[in-house]
Amino acid sequence: MSRPAKPQLSFWQIWNMCFGFLGIQFGFALQNANASRIFETLGADMEAVPGLWIAAPLTGLLVQPVIGYLSDRTWTRWGRRRPFFMIGAVLTTLALLVMPNSPTLWIAAGTLWVLDASINVSMEPFRAFVGDQLAPRQRPAGYAMQSFFIGVGAIVASFLPFILAHFGVANTAAAGELPDTVRYAFYFGAVVLLAAITWTVVSTREYSPDELASFDDAEPPAHHAGTAVTGPAPWAQVALWLGLGVLLAALIAWRQGDKMLYVLAGLCAGYGALLAAARVLPGTHMLAAIVGDLRAMPITMRRLAWVQFFSWFALFAMWIFTTRAVAGMHFGSTDVESAAYNEGANWVGVLFGAYNGFAALAALMIPPMVRAIGLRWSHLVNLWLGGAGLISMMFIDDPQWLLLSMVGVGFAWASILSLPYALLSDSVPAAKMGVYMGIFNFFIVIPQLVAASALGFALRAWLGGQPMHVLVLGGCSLLIAGLCVLRVPSRPEVV
Repeated sequence: MSRPAKPQLSFWQIWNMCFGFLGIQFGFALQNANASRIFETLGADMEAVPGLWIAAPLTGLLVQPVIGYLSDRTWTRWGRRRPFFMIGAVLTTLALLVMPNSPTLWIAAGTLWVLDASINVSMEPFRAFVGDQLAPRQRPAGYAMQSFFIGVGAIVASFLPFILAHFGVANTAAAGELPDTVRYAFYFGAVVLLAAITWTVVSTREYSPDELASFDDAEPPAHHAGTAVTGPAPWAQVALWLGLGVLLAALIAWRQGDKMLYVLAGLCAGYGALLAAARVLPGTHMLAAIVGDLRAMPITMRRLAWVQFFSWFALFAMWIFTTRAVAGMHFGSTDVESAAYNEGANWVGVLFGAYNGFAALAALMIPPMVRAIGLRWSHLVNLWLGGAGLISMMFIDDPQWLLLSMVGVGFAWASILSLPYALLSDSVPAAKMGVYMGIFNFFIVIPQLVAASALGFALRAWLGGQPMHVLVLGGCSLLIAGLCVLRVPSRPEVV
């Protein structure tokens, strides 16, 4: 007996279920555009800033698989994903109120950790929510709608300090203090985030686990599966990863390398420890189950991992170094207390708002683009536009013309936030949508950790101490990501 297809949802139903991402991205954009500024204002050296950013991706690495696993197994009168939306929203709101009032650098770094963890509690179930609610043919449109709200939210959030300064709010402050433009932007963001997520919670419903299992997309098509790796990892593999971590740490110590490089050694050793723990724990334990799903992930997900690695390495490089690069190259100042530096930092907020605005427009173009050339080629084109945009910043003298660079970055951003998830959601079983969306976050977090740990060293050793060179490196990384996407299996595109 054939299973029924999921009902097609209306435009406004998709709108309501994705509206919460407006608030999530509001908080995320405030964090991205202002965290480096906050750290530098509180006394952080430029080379130490990437290390302070480690809190954000490391938190996602730990939180998202756990939240995905738990939400797959949750069913309450509020549904399975929506309770996590609200928990994350309340915690994020509190962190947004605290972050701009941090009195010391380490309190700011700790608050960033809490802020990112809270955002991840809400964000991870939102990705699975679209896969739960929409039939495969509507998923690209659903994830594109999320990208649209991400763009709209980030436009306003990134522009807020600039807008507030235009209306006379103080954009400078005493040494070690943040301007009122930044503090008020965070307060406004806290209200928007809580309101937007609450709207999605009260205006949508969810399918129960039994209903999800009854639809025809409960199991992925055969062409996504590939050869799965099952069972616990052999002890030889455990020893290999542990040994690699120890060897890298010893090499860094011997060569007196940058201390941030120990993060890379820790990643290798940590994965070995994770495999070892999964071997000795009962198979029903959450950690063992997550590791088992990680090892058994479908071929589509394995190949998307490389696309995500090079995409998010580029994005993290941009988020960390654009303020310093633009303020130094285009506004002629690296002094965080100077008016020129703060003018440059505000212009970066405008640029970040601009690329999110272009991303919102690109999100409207992605569904017809997918219909015309397919998921993979659409993603390749958009990633290459982003790579060209980042590289072009090196060759532009007038900061006003940097807005043109942001067109390409916006197309890449909209695509990164939608098309990989459309490809992924088709390849995983409905009963594990949450945990696989959480595991997929590994391939977003790991490149960010690599960037945070290695870019400071690379800036000094290979890139001449010029932050703009880091942005060019990020552009090249997006070009590589575009080539990698051609290896990803894809179904016939119908949106």
